[in-house]
Amino acid sequence: MLLPNIKCLDFQEWDKRVTPHFEQLHSVLKKLPGLGYRSSERLALHLLLDKKELVPSLIETLERASKAIGACNKCGNLAENELCEVCASPKRDLSTLCIIEQVPDLIAVERAGAYNGLYHVLRGKLSPIHGVGPEQLNLQNLRQRIQDDGIEEIILALGNDIEGEATCHFLQEEIFNGLDLSVSRIGFGLPSGGGLPFADATTLKSALDGRRNYQ
Repeated sequence: MLLPNIKCLDFQEWDKRVTPHFEQLHSVLKKLPGLGYRSSERLALHLLLDKKELVPSLIETLERASKAIGACNKCGNLAENELCEVCASPKRDLSTLCIIEQVPDLIAVERAGAYNGLYHVLRGKLSPIHGVGPEQLNLQNLRQRIQDDGIEEIILALGNDIEGEATCHFLQEEIFNGLDLSVSRIGFGLPSGGGLPFADATTLKSALDGRRNYQ
């Protein structure tokens, strides 16, 4: 028996057939990192149909968090005061600074428990093809911070892809040049382009322990 000739709807045609409010919610969710068309659609349906009772508390929690949380004035980590918990802690090694790309990288290293120094979050890495230059990164106070805080060792914990290499080279030439520093780069047990948040604790510890001098 032959099946009838059924025309499949593409995404744009389907979007025209859903309610306007659902389309608006779906459109916003699609902008979140890690959520594609299908996953954002499932999340929207889950909130509206299966777990509708969570919506008020979700909205309230998001509003409170967005008002209370900002960026640490020193390193760029999440903070509810001028300084984050790491920068404000008297128990950290104040002579070592680990430079990372994003806050999730910091969280991954902290969870691994393999490092007790300070951090500096760049909020990205150099990528001319995507329009990301030095002015888009958190570099404004980095050199001054190194000098004022008496930093002795820099650990570059950036990805081993092309953008990561370019960022490390820029930092060495434009930020660290002329400073009395030991600069090292973490070893990698990650696939090329793999980020720190995707590594397990053992891999991260090995990467930090196996760091090498960066020239």
